[in-house]
Amino acid sequence: MALIHPSAIVDPRAQLDSTVEIGAYSIVGPDVRIGARTVVGPHVVIEGHSTIGEDNKFFQFSSIGAAPQDKKWAGEPTRLEVGDRNTVREFCTFNLGTAQDAGVTRLGNDNWISAYVHLAHDCQVGSNTIFSNNAQLAGHVIVGDWAILSGYVGVHQFCKIGAHAFIGMYTSLTQDVPPFVLVSGNPAGARGVNIEGIKRRGFTRPQIDAIRVAYKLVYRSGLTLEEAKTALAEAEAGGDDESAPQLRAFREFLGTASRGIVR
Repeated sequence: MALIHPSAIVDPRAQLDSTVEIGAYSIVGPDVRIGARTVVGPHVVIEGHSTIGEDNKFFQFSSIGAAPQDKKWAGEPTRLEVGDRNTVREFCTFNLGTAQDAGVTRLGNDNWISAYVHLAHDCQVGSNTIFSNNAQLAGHVIVGDWAILSGYVGVHQFCKIGAHAFIGMYTSLTQDVPPFVLVSGNPAGARGVNIEGIKRRGFTRPQIDAIRVAYKLVYRSGLTLEEAKTALAEAEAGGDDESAPQLRAFREFLGTASRGIVR
């Protein structure tokens, strides 16, 4: 049997692994599934059609799987999916998806989500990300693996943040951020490559050099975005097994940028 505090309210239809822990005064709704060894602290509400994976830790006063803050939502059975080994600190709010998008909000694996973070409806967050206190995502935002959002970052709806990007404190994002790029300020501006981040993750010198080439083509060569895409494709074609994938990641991201990129 799951370890459930006597003051917690867990709907009998909820599906909890026998190793789950539910803290004092927490509430778990009927359409919730929680995987092995996940710990739900005190005063947490998990509701809606929410699936929580294994080895997660939810700290007190978070609201997980509540209705989306979208006037178009009409009670459709949309979902929230949380992967494995995530840390979710105090007062976080993760909302369900909407029928107007994929119908699901997702958080991947091994993420560190600090206090007061908001994941709005239909957000898609990858794995190994870090969200500092009060980072806020509007609806339909996509965040790639290993991205870092500093404190008080605000992201406009439908924006995309590429893998390994770094967003500085208090930045307000209204455009997309390519992978590997460090962005900060208001208005937001590209400040260089997230060198420290990619070094810590074991990128080799040829890989880092390729990322720097991509950055220079987009941000330092005076090219239009379309010209930069062509230049990246040419550099990729002439690259080797280490450099070409980094150039490709940059080029492919530019091909999906729907709001323009921070430049």
